[in-house]
Amino acid sequence: MKRAALALALCLAACAPAPGPEDKTMDEKIKKLTPLQYDVTRNCGTEPPFKNEYWDNHRAGIYVDIVSGEPLFSSSDKFDSGSGWPSFTRPLKEETVEEKTDASLGMSRTEVRSKSSDSHLGHVFSDGPAPGGLRYCINSAALRFIPAEEMEKEGYGAYLPQVKKDK
Repeated sequence: MKRAALALALCLAACAPAPGPEDKTMDEKIKKLTPLQYDVTRNCGTEPPFKNEYWDNHRAGIYVDIVSGEPLFSSSDKFDSGSGWPSFTRPLKEETVEEKTDASLGMSRTEVRSKSSDSHLGHVFSDGPAPGGLRYCINSAALRFIPAEEMEKEGYGAYLPQVKKDK
């Protein structure tokens, strides 16, 4: 009986589909994350307010998923919320993020995750500026900033019209 179970387990393991090239690339990128980036994106961690890379960034450009490189937010939609984290009124494209209910910490919040990498990004709140009234409060550790002057070179030139000039 034990031999049959072992044989079945080995057969199932051998028959399981191998990770595709995208999965291997994603795994490789995850392995290269700093401890803080890993904690935020994989363990739903939170970096300290006012002590993170982009909370006070006023340069023109886009913010992409640190793991997948998927464009997520634009400097045109960034605002100073006073929270100490980068805050945006909306994502570049709605389909790049997904929202999930987060009941941790004894309260109900809406978590924001990157669809392409399933990375935790932060939370969205309904206390943002008009007209939409949303505040996407995002961890810098989940993002990589691409300055406007480097967007074409980095392959993000199509997003230049959605980026405002430096403040």
